[in-house]
Parts: sequence; C-alpha cells; structure tokens
Amino acid sequence: MIVLKTSRELKIMREAGRIAANALKLAGAAVEPGVSTWEIDRIVRRYIEEQGAKPTFLGYGGFPASACVSVNNVVIHGIPSKKQLIKEGDIVSIDVGATYDGYVGDNAWTFPCGKVSAEAQRLLDVTRESLYEGIQKALAGNRIGDIGSAIQRYVEARGYSVVRDFVGHGVGAKMHEDPSVPNYGTPGRGVRLLPGMTIAIEPMINQGVKEVKTLEDGWTTVTADGKLSAHFEKSIAVTPDGPVILTEPD
Repeated sequence: MIVLKTSRELKIMREAGRIAANALKLAGAAVEPGVSTWEIDRIVRRYIEEQGAKPTFLGYGGFPASACVSVNNVVIHGIPSKKQLIKEGDIVSIDVGATYDGYVGDNAWTFPCGKVSAEAQRLLDVTRESLYEGIQKALAGNRIGDIGSAIQRYVEARGYSVVRDFVGHGVGAKMHEDPSVPNYGTPGRGVRLLPGMTIAIEPMINQGVKEVKTLEDGWTTVTADGKLSAHFEKSIAVTPDGPVILTEPD
C-alpha cells in the first residue's frame, strides 16, 4: 500500500532527512587514509543521536551498525569494522538512515579517498548524475518506469551496468515502503506518481557486470566480477511543483 504524506508528515520527513544528510556529510568528511570503517559508523551514530533521532539501520533486520560502509567492489550493506582501514584511492559508499519523530530520512553517497583513478572517478560522476536524471523524472503524473528508464539509459550509454537485485523504495514511517523504485525500466510503465508520495531513488551502478553476490555474513553484497561499484541515494517527495529532495544537509 502506498501512503501519501500530509504536509505535516512532509515537514517531519524534511527534518529526518536533514539529520540523515548531515550525518552522511560528516561521514564523508572523515573518509581519509587510515580511518576505519568502524570510525565512520561511530561518527554517524553519535551525530544522529545528538540530534534526538535514532539510527534507522541499527538493528534493522539484525544489521549490527548505524551506517552501511561499502568499499570498492562492495555494492551495498558493508558492515563497519575496526579492522578495515580505508586506503588512498578507495571509493567508499556510505548509506545512512535517521528516524525522527517516527519518520525516516534515507540517503547514500560514494566518496573518493584522496586521489582515485580516472576510471573510479568517472564511475562516481556517472552514478551521481544518473541519480539526478532519475529525480528529474519524479513528476506527478509520470510513472515509476520513467525514473528507472532515465537512470538505466544514462548509465548504460556510458558503458556501465545497473544492479537488478536491489532497488529503491518508498520511504516514510518505515524505511522500506511501497512502491519499489527500480533503477531500470520502461517509460510509461509502473505505478503512477502522485503528490504526497515519498520515495528513495538510489542507483547502484557497477563498472563491470550487473550481477552481484552476498557474502556469508548475509549482508555484504559485492560485484560478481570484483570490479568497482558506486551508490548514490536521495529521499524525495513528489509535489505538484516537481520533486523536492528531503535529504539535504545544512
């Protein structure tokens, strides 16, 4: 069931989104050689709790941390660890959710550590731009397929592949609500977008093949061919005046 949000609910979601976005911004600023992924997680949790919110991911389905920190060929759901130190040239995807007054803000970004290869930077640039291609299609009256198609066309035209096993989603009182928001699709197909819908658009784009595999921990998902992956995400609201990004930092 798709839940259309009231103006009051959207106001709360903006605050949840602000907290999540600020936590993500702080996490990204900490991406430096020698910093552990555990330290990134600690920064996220401390900020969210200081704001009177809760880290949405902590304990979600048994996930043991407040942020997903996914390095290089890890697509999503990387578990932070004191043993994993970020290195110069790594790309680090950080996914953060904050629950405030019963509503969720969910966002992700992939950060370069120091100087990265030209190939890695191009993947980051294309994935980031594909996110905004998708957001531009989140117009009242359009359909879910318009968003996914815009993302898919943009990245595939540039030689990259779209992960199929994981998709974007509705967001609100729960982190995952209807509808699913794939990063691929056919224009004019799928659920019609209506004012009051809130969705998380999150392209997960691979340098090589689209296939992924989940490791024995049940969470960490990596590219099947070991090549790089990038992940960018914003929570947005569909409004009569166009899409509004809910996860914007101060």
